[in-house]
Amino acid sequence: MRNEFTIFAILSVLLVILIAHFFWPPFWWAFLVLGPVILLGIYDMAQARHAIMRNFPIWGRGRYLMEELRPKLYQYFIESDTNGRPISRIFRSVVYQRAKRVLDTTPFGTQLDVYEVGYEWMNHSIAALDAHELDAHPRVRIGGSECRQPYSASLLNVSAMSFGSLSKNAILALNGGARIGGFAHNTGEGGISSYHLQPGGDLIYQVGTGYFGCRTPDGNFSPERFAESAALEQVKMIELKLSQGAKPGHGGILPAKKNTQEIARIRGVEAGTDVLSPPYHKAFQTPVGLLELIQQMRQLSGGKPIGFKLCLGGRYEFIAICKAMVQTGIYPDFITVDGGEGGTGAAPPEFSDSVGMPFKEGLATVHDALMGFGIRDKIKVLASGKIITGFHLFRALALGADACNSARAMMLALGCIQALECNRNTCPTGVATQDPELARGLVVADKKVRVANFHEETLRGFVELMAAAGLRGPSEASRKHVFHRVSVSESRRYDELFPYIPPGCLLQKSTVPATWLGDWEMARADSFQIR
Repeated sequence: MRNEFTIFAILSVLLVILIAHFFWPPFWWAFLVLGPVILLGIYDMAQARHAIMRNFPIWGRGRYLMEELRPKLYQYFIESDTNGRPISRIFRSVVYQRAKRVLDTTPFGTQLDVYEVGYEWMNHSIAALDAHELDAHPRVRIGGSECRQPYSASLLNVSAMSFGSLSKNAILALNGGARIGGFAHNTGEGGISSYHLQPGGDLIYQVGTGYFGCRTPDGNFSPERFAESAALEQVKMIELKLSQGAKPGHGGILPAKKNTQEIARIRGVEAGTDVLSPPYHKAFQTPVGLLELIQQMRQLSGGKPIGFKLCLGGRYEFIAICKAMVQTGIYPDFITVDGGEGGTGAAPPEFSDSVGMPFKEGLATVHDALMGFGIRDKIKVLASGKIITGFHLFRALALGADACNSARAMMLALGCIQALECNRNTCPTGVATQDPELARGLVVADKKVRVANFHEETLRGFVELMAAAGLRGPSEASRKHVFHRVSVSESRRYDELFPYIPPGCLLQKSTVPATWLGDWEMARADSFQIR
C-alpha cells in the first residue's frame, strides 16, 4: 500500500493541476482538500511506532480508531462471544499495554466469569511478602554434570520461531529485545541467520527434522556443519526438536512464497519451493539412539547445554526415553514441553485442533515421569504453551517447569494483530512475511524495546504473584497453589487434578502406580513402538 499511496498522491496532484488549469483556476484551491490527506499519508509512512500505518497510509488509521472504540464495545463482545475469543482479546491487550509501557491496570474487578467452567486462579497468603524484597529477575542454571558451559537462563524466553516464518526485521527485533532484557531467543528450526547474530542476544539453536543449517545435501544430519553453528559465541544452548504443538507428528511447513534465495541458502534447500520438514528424525530410530545423538551434540558443541523439545503423544514413549536414560546414563540438560493446543506456525486444522497432548497434561506428565525415575534433579524442564501473563508463568512452574518460553506473546509485542495471514506472506504488520514492502513497516529500533518491555513487565507481574503467595523463590511454587473450576459449584486444586507420584516409583514394576502401569509395561528403551 505504500507504493499505491505514492502513486495516488502523484496522480492526484497532476489531476488537480490539469483540472484547475483548464476548468477551474486557480489550481491552489484543491490543495486545501488534498494537501492535508497527502501530508498525513507521508507522515504515516515516515513514523516508526505503528507498522499498520507505515504499510497502509491513511487506511491503517482505521485500526487505531477501533482501538479507541474498544472499551465502549467491550461489554457487547463479552456477552455475545462464546468461543473464548474475549479472553484472547484481553490477553492481547495486556501484551500491547506492557510492550508500550502504558497503564495496564483495569477497573471494576475481573473481566472473566469466575464461575465459568475452566476458570483458574491461585492462592494468595495472609502472610504475603513484599515483592521489592525478592529477586526481580530470577534465573535458572541449565546444565548437568557433563555440561562444561552451563547457561543462566531467564524464567521467560523467546520460543522457537524461524527466519522464514518471520521476517528479518522481526528476527532482529526479537534478538535485540533479548539483548536488552538479558533473556534467550530460540532460533526455530530454520537455522541461524545473520539477523539472529547482528543484535548480539543469547541464542538457543534449534535443530529440527530438516537439520537446516547442519544438513548434508541429501537432507541428513551433518556433524561438521552442526559443530560450526554450535561453536558460535551467541549460541548458549542447543535444542533438538522432536515435535511442536502446532502440528505434532507432521513436520514444519515453509510455503514457497516465503522461501526466498536468502532463506534457501541458510537452510540448504532450493529457493521458491515448499519446504516440508520430515515428521521424523533420520539420525536416530530408538530412545537410546536419541540419547546417543544428544551425547554426540554435547561433544560437538564443546559441552554446551543440550536438550530436546516435544509435544507429548503416547505417555509410554516418554517413559521409554526415561528408561533409556537410566539404562545408558545419558541425560539431556533440559527438556522443553509444548502443548498440542500451542504453536504460532501455520498447520492443517486436524493437527492444530486434534493432535497432541494438551499443555497441562504434557507438562505434568514429564515432571512426574522424571520424578518417578529419580532423575528430575538432573534435568531442567522448560514449558512452551500460550505463556502470556505472569499467572501463566506461575501456573507452568507450579505444574513442574523450571522456566518458560513464549512465542505468541512475543509476536504480539512486535505488533502482531493476529490477522491470520502468516501462511499467505501478506502479514500486514511485517511480522510474518518475506514481502520486503510489508517487512519494512516493522521498525526494529522501536519494536526491540517493546519486546524487552513486555519481558520485564511480565516478570515483574510474576514476582508480585509469587510474593502475594508468600513464596520467596520460583522453586517453591507447587500444584497446591493453583485452582481450576470443574463446575459452577466445584473447583479442584492442581494437585488433585494432576496428582504427584512418589519419587523413584517407576524404577521397578512392583512400585509403579496403577494409573501408570499400562504405559510402563509398553515402554521399551530400544524402541518407540508399543511392546
